[in-house]
Amino acid sequence: MIAIASAKTIDELIVTIQQSILDPITNLLLVLGGVVFLYGVVEFIAGASAGQTSSSGSISYATRARGKKHIVWGLFGLLIMVSVKAIIAILQNFFT
Repeated sequence: MIAIASAKTIDELIVTIQQSILDPITNLLLVLGGVVFLYGVVEFIAGASAGQTSSSGSISYATRARGKKHIVWGLFGLLIMVSVKAIIAILQNFFT
């Protein structure tokens, strides 16, 4: 038999896997979603301010459109990761 993180029971094994693998991955993806969202906000604001001072509206429009896309995908990623964390918490409470 292979000892995985010196877990003695299935419950301890599940907790060990959750704490050492799932939590860091979900936290990293949660932070990544937040960074993408904030990058989109900055990009959208930069495109809006460039549109006010620039004579060429197409560049600022493209920047704003890219910013909107990053905002939407960042929020989508945050929603998924919060849902994953909630599902993990529900399953943990269900099995304890």
